[in-house]
Amino acid sequence: MRIFCLLVLWVCAAQAQVGSLPTMRAGQVSVSGLSSGAFMAVQFEVAYSRSVIGAGVIAGGPYFCAQGSVLTATTVCSCTTDLLLCRVRPGGTRVPDLITLTDWFAASQTIDPTSALAGHRVWMLSGDADSVVPQAVMTDLYTYYRHYVDANRISYRRNLNAEHAMPTDSYGNSCRTLASPYINNCRYDAAGELLNWIYGPLNARNSGALSGRFIAFDQSEFIALPAWHGMADFGYLYIPASCDSGGGLGCKLHVAFHGCHQDPDSIGATFVRHAGYNAWADNNRLLILYPQTAATFTNPNACWDWFAHDDTRYAQKNGRQMAAVKRMVDRLTTPP
Repeated sequence: MRIFCLLVLWVCAAQAQVGSLPTMRAGQVSVSGLSSGAFMAVQFEVAYSRSVIGAGVIAGGPYFCAQGSVLTATTVCSCTTDLLLCRVRPGGTRVPDLITLTDWFAASQTIDPTSALAGHRVWMLSGDADSVVPQAVMTDLYTYYRHYVDANRISYRRNLNAEHAMPTDSYGNSCRTLASPYINNCRYDAAGELLNWIYGPLNARNSGALSGRFIAFDQSEFIALPAWHGMADFGYLYIPASCDSGGGLGCKLHVAFHGCHQDPDSIGATFVRHAGYNAWADNNRLLILYPQTAATFTNPNACWDWFAHDDTRYAQKNGRQMAAVKRMVDRLTTPP
């Protein structure tokens, strides 16, 4: 088992004692993500729309944007290759085509009925200095959502002077920096804003030491040979003290998908500890699930599978990574 002693002693201890994800009885599942994690959050929300109540999207794009093509993913849905090859422009993702494909998947029952999306609450953030996923892609996502979700259930902020990163109000690089760990101190609490939009209004976050505990769990329980399929050996769960008794009954569950280059091999547990979710979880009875990726030959940046680097069914309910995370969610939301 790989042990990454990159942070503080509790991280090493947690990873040395990787166990099973506990069976819990939480409810009201939501998702969020940054970058590839944002694309993953969108496709998870759409595919499992009957099991999710909302999503937070930071620097992502429309469902099935890449349509199974790494070239489309890196030149139309983002600008992650040579800028001369970048073809991002308003309307460039062809939202009407993506809506048609979404409806076809729903009709073929490979994703949940799109009617379930109408009850979701969606929070979106696009930094106006984002050079990796420019605002045109996020605005296409807004257009996509508006086909299924009323405007009063969508929040879209696009005037934060931020590069491609997870914005916080207390940790990370300067706001216009594009560098590891891709968490930037923008004096803006993105995690809190999205959680309040989806669930709110929430109690104020914990301003002191966290009350809960982190669990490192074996992801091979949910996907065979995880390293072969772009997932790390272990993921994380944060359990606030208020959810540690009664099996989490009455608690909510939020799934936070990190972005590319934010996997355990790259930054240890930095995203888990510093993205901003845990302090809100403490005072609001929220479990935070942090599934983790790993680099592979076809996915050297440890991105989530939103362009078929591992599986052609990647955006559907039976996609490998999608189904693995859904099994984690099911473990944590076992009916009483």
